[in-house]
Amino acid sequence: MQRFLPGLVLLAAAGAAGAAAIHDSDAEFARPHQLVDIGGRRLNLYCSGNGPVTVVFDSIATDAGWNWHAVQPAVAARTRACVYDRAGVGFSDPSPAPVTSGSIVADLHALLARAGIAPPYVMVGSSFGAMNVQLYAYRHPDEVKGMVLVDAPHEDETERMNKASQGKLKSFDAMIEAFTQGCASAAEQGFDRGSALFTQCTGGLGDVYGRELAAARLASVSTSRHWKAVMAESAGFEASSAELKAARRSYGALPMILLVRGVSPYAVPGKPQSALNKATEAEHLAMQKEIAAFSTRSTLRIVPGAGHVIHETRPEAVVQAVLEVVEQVRQ
Repeated sequence: MQRFLPGLVLLAAAGAAGAAAIHDSDAEFARPHQLVDIGGRRLNLYCSGNGPVTVVFDSIATDAGWNWHAVQPAVAARTRACVYDRAGVGFSDPSPAPVTSGSIVADLHALLARAGIAPPYVMVGSSFGAMNVQLYAYRHPDEVKGMVLVDAPHEDETERMNKASQGKLKSFDAMIEAFTQGCASAAEQGFDRGSALFTQCTGGLGDVYGRELAAARLASVSTSRHWKAVMAESAGFEASSAELKAARRSYGALPMILLVRGVSPYAVPGKPQSALNKATEAEHLAMQKEIAAFSTRSTLRIVPGAGHVIHETRPEAVVQAVLEVVEQVRQ
């Protein structure tokens, strides 16, 4: 489903929905910054800004910290803001262990500690990243003082969304899995850069990032290492869901804002929304409300005009939500 479309596919959809204007101010994300050894392998971390609260971003499935290029600088103008690359994506080394939200949380905890990035944290996650930061908040409640969840997956999403779609999303998942495996195989053999498959798998230079970052991203997603990470994250999604489900309990009065897409990623552009699509989106919204109910200080907002990757189509809405939570933590 949408929570595990490869990041490049999601970003292509974001561009079609009207991403922020292209500029080259995101070039800072085109290179590694702090490569932190977390025990025989290194993860890339980029922090900027200053303040008593640190905002930590986790990206959509299979994408690097640069996914937050339209949000992190604006947040860093008001407080400290950090993006990082999960194992095997961007500039980070791959992990030899199975990849689940649990292992990702362990990596991130080690990364922040070894880099000397002290709490309190406001954790911000989009899509799969939102699953990870929820688990982080459960495992390290003394560190996390607020959260922003951007179109977050629910731990029961696979079953419930497939039921709401009358089995269509299961078929969609199978199609995406076959596509991903084809890309991984092509990357292992070495992409033919002039082929249609290369463009379909990598998205090419696209129209979301500035020139320097677009080139760096394309170089990264063209490698077999990247596609191995894609397969590893995808393979671990159901285990990640189980980890979050096992951890589920109240967040108490933790400040939390949930941002929910206003445009269905499954709707056919230019055509009326079908009854089945409406039912699927209604179930998605119901699950968002269930997540929000785990905190007594939560706010849920549907973002008009935003697709699944809200921080690409409506970055200002995400910036506003993050700064609101930061202010609540400061008070």
